[in-house]
Amino acid sequence: MRVVFAGTPEFAAEALRQLLAAGHSVPLVLTQPDRPAGRGMKLTPSPVKALALQHGITVAQPRSLRLDGKYPEDAAAARDALQATAPDVMVVAAYGLILPQWVLDLPPRGCLNIHASLLPRWRGAAPIHRAIEAGDALTGITLMQMDAGLDTGDMLLTAEEAIRPDDTTAALHDRLAALGGALCVQGLAAPDALVRTPQPAEGVTYAHKIEKHEAAIDWSQPATQVERRVRAFDPFPGASFTLAGEVVKLWAAEVLPGAAGTPGQVLQAEGQRLVVACGEGALALRTLQRPGGRRIDVGTFLQQRPGLAGSTLG
Repeated sequence: MRVVFAGTPEFAAEALRQLLAAGHSVPLVLTQPDRPAGRGMKLTPSPVKALALQHGITVAQPRSLRLDGKYPEDAAAARDALQATAPDVMVVAAYGLILPQWVLDLPPRGCLNIHASLLPRWRGAAPIHRAIEAGDALTGITLMQMDAGLDTGDMLLTAEEAIRPDDTTAALHDRLAALGGALCVQGLAAPDALVRTPQPAEGVTYAHKIEKHEAAIDWSQPATQVERRVRAFDPFPGASFTLAGEVVKLWAAEVLPGAAGTPGQVLQAEGQRLVVACGEGALALRTLQRPGGRRIDVGTFLQQRPGLAGSTLG
């Protein structure tokens, strides 16, 4: 197949890697413009761009694909590149731009999206985070025929993946990225055999974008919910609380159902035990990170911050 690929982060790069390994021709890649990253805020190419350049693939980075939008010159240049490429199909994975109708109509086989959930549950920008946060036991990948809606197109293939009790977004992301690439390769191996199945009207949920303000821990929530958010927000934005003016990130915790106290109160702080009361139950904090530092175990943290028993975390 002659494939144009559109994607930006590592999730998409894994799909592109598998498409290339399967022997598909990828003459053009669309990805987001380079963004500032790291301590020096140096302009950095996306993982998809870096991989494409390694393979000598032409890269386009339009700021928009809307011909009537804010950057019509970008959209027009992208249109010219797509028309010159004459792809059989476009594969999209976590691209970050909405595809207007002219893009959806351009490839003869349309545009296929690799989405990291079992649609229609968790349409939207952050399906992996929201599945963990909600306590879902199962997620997966949907290969979808794109339409003008937000993840509303017909389903072509699905594959399930169990969410483990200790899964973080980082860990689940890597398994789903590999599964997504494999499912796309499977679909393109026999495109005429793909059957379009409309998404059911029932069970629709939206995975809204993760915002930085969500990082703040609300100790009045049940311990099970706080623990899920800790895992869901690893690696971004991290779950955090305040302690004597410091913003401390919490990266791992264990639920203690029987413990009780005022939400945010430190019930125990000695040795390898730092237990904090929640609205229901309590959390034993395991891995923390102070400002400017690295992730450390709770014992090291308590050596740095002794005398916490009885205090209240913000």
